[in-house]
Amino acid sequence: MNRSTISLGRILGIPIGLDYSWFLIFGLLTWSLATNYYPVEFKNWSTAQYWFWGAITVVLMFGSVLLHELGHSVVAQRFKVQVRSITLFVFGGVAQLGSEPPSARAELWIAIAGPVTSFALAIFFSLMQPLVDTLAPVLAVTKYLAYINGSLGLFNLIPGFPLDGGRVFRAMIWGATQSLRRATLIAANLGRFIAFCFIALGVWQMFTGNFGNGLWIAFIGWFLESAASSQISQQTIHDLLSGHHVSDAMRKHYVTIFPDTTLEQLINKHILGDGQRVLVIKQNDLVIGLLTLHTIKSIPSSDWATTSAVHAMIPIAKMKWIRPDAELAPALEEMDRDGVSQLPVMIGDQIQGILGRDDIISFLRTISEFSRN
Repeated sequence: MNRSTISLGRILGIPIGLDYSWFLIFGLLTWSLATNYYPVEFKNWSTAQYWFWGAITVVLMFGSVLLHELGHSVVAQRFKVQVRSITLFVFGGVAQLGSEPPSARAELWIAIAGPVTSFALAIFFSLMQPLVDTLAPVLAVTKYLAYINGSLGLFNLIPGFPLDGGRVFRAMIWGATQSLRRATLIAANLGRFIAFCFIALGVWQMFTGNFGNGLWIAFIGWFLESAASSQISQQTIHDLLSGHHVSDAMRKHYVTIFPDTTLEQLINKHILGDGQRVLVIKQNDLVIGLLTLHTIKSIPSSDWATTSAVHAMIPIAKMKWIRPDAELAPALEEMDRDGVSQLPVMIGDQIQGILGRDDIISFLRTISEFSRN
């Protein structure tokens, strides 16, 4: 979870987070229900009742969104795809997978699981209505949840990547062409086209008197276009890195320090002085650990003068590292997956260099310039 996310715990081992943007949509939807939906359903309620049931409904709606994402996640886990997290945010929710599905069939089943879950919830809340028809507020909630889950399922079937329908479309193209790359580019470009249609529709509605609804539709279109463009950029980067290895981009010059060097000494000399972001700790010419800016920042600055590197380092037994002959594109994916910016490059217990995100960016810039010539 990143710093803009509130941890809600784990379900089936998957970290669940709440992005701060969620509070914006929570407030807007609660206001909408409290001033429009519930006053129509119940004309004699107090203002407090409208707002209370509006808030309850929004919480249950996002519970449905969470179940939608868990539908994706459970099927992904069945196909041995790691689910890094599920995050609820202003546009609903997203399950972040640790890697691409292993096959077109897996992609199809993972993608379709979300809408199927939403349709199942819509049917469930519809069947509940006759059972709660004497409880007017509960009946109103079940009606709304049946409607919103059905709408969520239908909306996600739009074939615009990265919506679920877009991922189903990608799975079909993948299966037909046997090329994940081609399928991704076709699906993402279709996603951009559909996103621009959303934006155009939203702008048209804003200029024809329905400003609020039009603004929201245009905003959704902008989000979809950004997500589709990001997918195209990721595929372009993957294509550029294809065939290259870690040894092509790694930094062979790195700084080693002694275990008893204090944090204050190494900060002044190597971090502030030389601009280093990762330091290798050696003892008797053997690597025993790694020190990064993140690990240093985790220690109070008041203790830097008395804390030695050996007490702040990541021990070699816990270090993430990579071989120089590993392919560069999967290495970048691994860094993204593990949330690290620097990886030591090693053969056995001997360090060969350091691979950082900035090294990969510099290498990408170089090969991109050559590819244009």
